[in-house]
Amino acid sequence: MQDGLYVALSSQIALERRLNTIADNVANASTVGFRATGVKFEDVVSGLGQKSVAFVSSGDTYLSTASGALRQTGNPLDFAIKGDAWFGIDTPAGIVMTRDGRFTMQEDGQLVTVEGYPVLDAGGAPIQLDPRNGTPEAGADGMLRQGGQPVGALGLFTFDPGVNFTRFANSGIIPNGAPQPVVDRIDVSVVQGYVEESNVNPILEMTRLISVQRAFENTAALMRSSEQTFSEAVKTLGSK
Repeated sequence: MQDGLYVALSSQIALERRLNTIADNVANASTVGFRATGVKFEDVVSGLGQKSVAFVSSGDTYLSTASGALRQTGNPLDFAIKGDAWFGIDTPAGIVMTRDGRFTMQEDGQLVTVEGYPVLDAGGAPIQLDPRNGTPEAGADGMLRQGGQPVGALGLFTFDPGVNFTRFANSGIIPNGAPQPVVDRIDVSVVQGYVEESNVNPILEMTRLISVQRAFENTAALMRSSEQTFSEAVKTLGSK
């Protein structure tokens, strides 16, 4: 009987983690460049043979690889990536990967994010533009030109987020290892004047949220019933 309680408890822990990830996805349904979080669960078996009991693991998070829709903004300092690549930015947490391409040019010509973090080129150096030559034009390969002359290039990187990855701010991801620059790949390109919207489907996530909440409530009811049955059994056996 106690095994049933432990199994139900492990289920509640897993469901709570799923609830948290879904709630985070819904909260970031309008966040530029956000990639949804998913959770993978596994069976954990205790004991052997007929005495074995299967529990559910607490789960490992993973990052959705689906791209969000591109939205035209008309702002020449907004950039979106087509394909499997990320922008690199320099932050207090180190190099961070992001799909949020809403950049601005400071008075000294440095290209930064909306939070003020420097945008990096493929070599990992901050991008420095000439503030006197106006807004840069970007090619599909990320090359930046001012006055028809190349002045730098947006760094495009690939990396493996792995399981239980670490987020930075809303849409950034802190890589576990060194990200690799994208070189000569025809399936990756930069689009100027666009941003990538969140890849979260709010309707689908809300449906999942309701389903998980019901499962959590059902598990809680099962635990209360099992605990009551156990208490009654103890009282019955104790009176004899």
